[in-house]
Amino acid sequence: MICSLIIWHLEVHRGHHLFSVDEKTGIQAKEMKEVLPFKSGQVRRMEFEYIRHGTTCLTGAVNVATGKMESYQIQATRKEEDFIKFIDNLCKKIPKADKITILLDQLNTHKSASLVNWVAKQIGYKGELGIKRRKGILKSQKTRMEFLENENHRIRFVYTPKHCSWLNPIENWFGKLQKQRLRNASFSSLKDLESALKKYIDFSNEWFAKPYKWKFKGFLKNKKLILEKLCS
Repeated sequence: MICSLIIWHLEVHRGHHLFSVDEKTGIQAKEMKEVLPFKSGQVRRMEFEYIRHGTTCLTGAVNVATGKMESYQIQATRKEEDFIKFIDNLCKKIPKADKITILLDQLNTHKSASLVNWVAKQIGYKGELGIKRRKGILKSQKTRMEFLENENHRIRFVYTPKHCSWLNPIENWFGKLQKQRLRNASFSSLKDLESALKKYIDFSNEWFAKPYKWKFKGFLKNKKLILEKLCS
């Protein structure tokens, strides 16, 4: 389902916005005590000692059709209310007549009762939601997930299978962030780290962003392609 959703959206996406969403947690503001001198052609060397100024979390939404991170949130926590605030800000940028599909993993905060209530309010849902842990849509994560994945809703969530979060395109974006900006970097404070993250996002949107191309063709086992089983 994930594969077909991405491929379909890249071909037809007018009036329908597909966002790849996730959080990169525990980003450390480490100030390296010393950067060792090096000669031309050598790999940059750094001392192992550092001062830790704290950590932050980057929540982002990459538009699969453009490759741009169109909305992000930088803060120390990733609580239930933090995620709803992020989704609310993201959806406010989209015309109310358009459909929004959000691709994400199965983290607990991505299937919360608060999120169900928020979606129900946004789409004008008139049905009974039930009571958390007792009955109805709000009863369990499974029932909440079924409601949030309903393809008839204007705001729809699609979840990657467990242990398959790598199917989410934003993981590639986070990988580039780690390699190109965070690895072996030194930050004098959390504010310095946050500033670097914002500048990287702007730079990436300007120079690296491009429509996502799905290249994964499935695993080969006994000469049979099992992509359809993976995506079902």
